[in-house]
Amino acid sequence: MRTLILSLAIATGLVLGAPAQAGGLHVNHEQCNFGTDYDVLVKPEGITFERQDGKPGSVFMHEGALRIDGRDVAVSAADASRLREYEGQVRSLLPEVASIAREGVDIGFDALTTVVASFADDPAERTRLMTELNEQHRQALTKVDSGLGHGEWRQHSVEDLMENQVGNAVESLVSTVTAKAVKAALSGDQSQVAALEARADSLDRSIDQQVDARADKLSERAEALCPRMARLDQLQQQFEFRLKDGSRLALVDHQPEHDNEASAKTKPQTR
Repeated sequence: MRTLILSLAIATGLVLGAPAQAGGLHVNHEQCNFGTDYDVLVKPEGITFERQDGKPGSVFMHEGALRIDGRDVAVSAADASRLREYEGQVRSLLPEVASIAREGVDIGFDALTTVVASFADDPAERTRLMTELNEQHRQALTKVDSGLGHGEWRQHSVEDLMENQVGNAVESLVSTVTAKAVKAALSGDQSQVAALEARADSLDRSIDQQVDARADKLSERAEALCPRMARLDQLQQQFEFRLKDGSRLALVDHQPEHDNEASAKTKPQTR
């Protein structure tokens, strides 16, 4: 059942591969890898970056004004202009990240739905699994909408989403399919085993046809965010003001290349 297990892994990985990844807001591509370890709160009255560890712990900006750890920071006219552009970039960026995350969730759950259609023979079982899957899908989208969709990125929010809605859905499907495989193997009926293998092969092809093209387009949308993240990095490198320790404010980090390699190892691969 190797093909089946691989397909289930890909179905989950498609959601995990969304650009909003666990532990921080990240955009990963072979030519750029940007991220922030701040919570990002986008409100009409301004944008706030917050974190529990590290300094500064809180950064607020709006209309060219800047406040760091509760202290107003005097900035030049040039920096005020940069701050306004920075704020505008973040305001336009998060809705797109939310849209991409939503599509990633849809793709992943659609793949899981394909698994149900392939392996749930009993109508009652199929109805039960689909009902559970639809509810978990709805809850996952609600979490995206109530978070990123409202301009709020919280640390570990995507990680929690994966462990709860997506993880539970995969666990339920794996247990159902595994039970079928064990039952077929114990029966000694090679025709049943062959039939399950045939379904796994069919599932693999179905995911190729129904999911991979959408996943590729989603990846392109994620890659398109790279220049916008790069612009944020460029703006903060141009800031003239300095923090108390003499360093520049860095809300977005350019990650080392080896982090990209580690990310690639965990990214689901198409067949």
